[in-house]
Amino acid sequence: MELCKVTINGIEKEYEAGTTYQTISRDYQKEFDNDIMLVIMNGRLRELFKPLKTDCTLEFVTTSDDAGFKTYTRGMILVMLRAIYRVIERSKIDKVRVEHSIGAGLYCELDGKAVITKELIEDIKKEMHSIVERDVPFIKRSIGTPEAAELFHKYQMYDKEKLFMFRRVSSANLYNLDGFEDYFYGYMPPSTRYLKYFDLVPYEKGFVLLLPTRKEPKTVKPLEIRPHLFSTLQESNQWGQMMEIETVGALNEQITQGNINDIILVQEALMEKKLADIAEKIKSSGNRKFIMIAGPSSSGKTTFSHRLSIQLRTLGYKPHPIAVDDYFVNREDTPKDEFGNYNFESLQAIDIEQFNKDMTDLLSGKTVELPTFNFKTGKREYKGNFKKLGKEDILVIEGIHGLNDALSYSLPRESKFKIYISALTQLNIDEHNRIPTTDGRLIRRMVRDARTRGTSAKDTIAMWPSVRRGEEENIFPYQEDADCMFNSALIYELSVLKQYAEPILFGIDRDCKEYLEAKRLLKFLDYFLGVSSEDIPKNSIIREFIGGSCFKV
Repeated sequence: MELCKVTINGIEKEYEAGTTYQTISRDYQKEFDNDIMLVIMNGRLRELFKPLKTDCTLEFVTTSDDAGFKTYTRGMILVMLRAIYRVIERSKIDKVRVEHSIGAGLYCELDGKAVITKELIEDIKKEMHSIVERDVPFIKRSIGTPEAAELFHKYQMYDKEKLFMFRRVSSANLYNLDGFEDYFYGYMPPSTRYLKYFDLVPYEKGFVLLLPTRKEPKTVKPLEIRPHLFSTLQESNQWGQMMEIETVGALNEQITQGNINDIILVQEALMEKKLADIAEKIKSSGNRKFIMIAGPSSSGKTTFSHRLSIQLRTLGYKPHPIAVDDYFVNREDTPKDEFGNYNFESLQAIDIEQFNKDMTDLLSGKTVELPTFNFKTGKREYKGNFKKLGKEDILVIEGIHGLNDALSYSLPRESKFKIYISALTQLNIDEHNRIPTTDGRLIRRMVRDARTRGTSAKDTIAMWPSVRRGEEENIFPYQEDADCMFNSALIYELSVLKQYAEPILFGIDRDCKEYLEAKRLLKFLDYFLGVSSEDIPKNSIIREFIGGSCFKV
């Protein structure tokens, strides 16, 4: 019997070679509040059903960790698909589409002859519970990429077939759950008993798979209705359907056919039309003097503000951009987070009193000297930037707290027009593998920060959880208060960002804890065929990240 030395939390134990990581994890599960989903073996992520082969150091990944929660989510999607194809006759299903997130859930639609009813959803949910209770294993197998394409053609999963037509890797990993086989971008749990927390509810034309959150991995909350956001997401999906580019495979096909320049032109024209529509809406909404623009990191707020200002000028306005960041308190007065780091995303990092005094004075017709924040010295400076609002003047104010009335508490609501902007990708990998909005924004930010701030991809990945926490606290709760929403995602952008992101991701050392995320993103970008940035207009939002913008961004 061959024994392997396994080091966990600095303590060495011996296990027989061939013991699964799942067996080892059971010895330690009581030390964790949440279920162990994966292990990190010598710095490499591994599924629990994998066997121990050599001496190693192990770390456990639970559902409260990013990789563990993604694994939980993938497992739940496959359980849902297995249940759907068992409850509904296959002949009545053309396609099950996992479209986008809505709150803590995933919105899905069903193409085919089956009619979504409350009773049907209940039957599917009962079957899902049955699958979980039977503790069905996820069985993984590897086949050649051409064979995978042929198999998914046979399964009538044509989006996956097209995806594999453009894969350069020689093999693909498939997962079988109780006789239903599918491909997923990422790892799976060992069996269904790990997937206890979920709900399934009808919504609009489809249904929502409700999930817990990383913060509360054992709690499933009721569906949070976000009609404004949902409408924006659906509009983007419909545009992708109209262009016949709903998935990465379809985009790659258009690239190989030489159509990318037309796609860029149409996408940019659509953006310009939407900007013009917003400007018209501002004009028709009354005497609004403050355009409040907010959105999560790397949404393209700065370029959006410039382009909206141009559209407002065509309507006779004189727009003046103001960055809320110029009202930062001095560095030494900035609040700190629980880790002792400056929390620049806190509302208390802004001198709210001075901001409101200046804006109120401007609204009353006074001349005001506006500040500029010096990020090198960490202090606010005054350099003679005087403003006075005339009849046609309008302030375009950009900052993460723009939708929060606590920032502009002294300004009448009727003087403000609120805009929420985010990069809500309308593209998915295939019908069952969605592209999270956060991935697109993270890649945007990595590329921009490496180019303009000298920040490494490693450092951007390391700070991203903190950025996300700030968004959850300061931006997302207020998005439904917006007068309108703008989706800044470009259907072609990841094919462009690929050439900028891959070199800096490859630069992350294998020994860094950020390497696992870098490896995941590299695998993700490998799905895309690359596209040159040469034909992208200089006013495009993507120029804010890759460079070459005609605006000062």
